[in-house]
Amino acid sequence: MDKIASFTINHLKLKRGIYLSRKDTLPKGDILTTFDIRMKEPNREPVVSLPAIHTIEHLGATFLRNHPKWGKSIVYWGPMGCCTGCYLILAGDFSSADIIGLMKETFSFISDFDDDIPGATARDCGNYMLHNLPMAKWEAKKYLVEVLEKISDENLVYPVD
Repeated sequence: MDKIASFTINHLKLKRGIYLSRKDTLPKGDILTTFDIRMKEPNREPVVSLPAIHTIEHLGATFLRNHPKWGKSIVYWGPMGCCTGCYLILAGDFSSADIIGLMKETFSFISDFDDDIPGATARDCGNYMLHNLPMAKWEAKKYLVEVLEKISDENLVYPVD
């Protein structure tokens, strides 16, 4: 089998950032744009803990799907299996630069959140006890301050091998 595109990125050079992962054209011509929201440098720093990334998933999905401008374009927001970030899939043809503001808003929302985690009940979630709001807020603030507020081209375009 051929390697899928995301396994061809040199993770030893990958920095934290917002990366255009892929664009898919659906049978009727609509485009889905997938972004790699990379919160950690792979294999070089500790990953986001499962409880924190689960909370980031709940808060991010809730914020994004309710966003007045972007809400209708949100197809998916969820954690990467390697726990180094999240995937965002948008309906439409976008670049990494197009969503910098949206990601700043999202991670500001998460870092400032002080209420019950949306959907964190046995009725609404398959693992409702696997949450850590303080750690999710800490990780979101770190990414916001260290990456999103200082973002440059090296954090927007995958490294060349």
